[in-house]
Amino acid sequence: MEHMEFLLSLVANGAIIIFEFIGVGIIICSGLMGFVKYVRKAPDTRVYLAKGLAMGLEFKMGSEILRTVVVREWKEIGIVAGIIALRAALTFLIHWEIKQEEQYS
Repeated sequence: MEHMEFLLSLVANGAIIIFEFIGVGIIICSGLMGFVKYVRKAPDTRVYLAKGLAMGLEFKMGSEILRTVVVREWKEIGIVAGIIALRAALTFLIHWEIKQEEQYS
């Protein structure tokens, strides 16, 4: 049973790192492309940037959910739950902003 727990921890930690890198990569790419669109004065700059940020946050939230698999103490669970709540709130606000921008475009 200890071997299975070690394997689960190993796989979960690897997936957490991969999801974190993907999320950061998406945020960086969308930020750079958003800057290029801003310089070119493209009308869809805000929507493009918001969609990229939302997608990056989704991957980062996925990594936090996976992190709940490997936590050992209640204090750690509380911290992870707080991070998930903050990222979910940010994602909600970004999606709301996207809908507002798309309505007025």
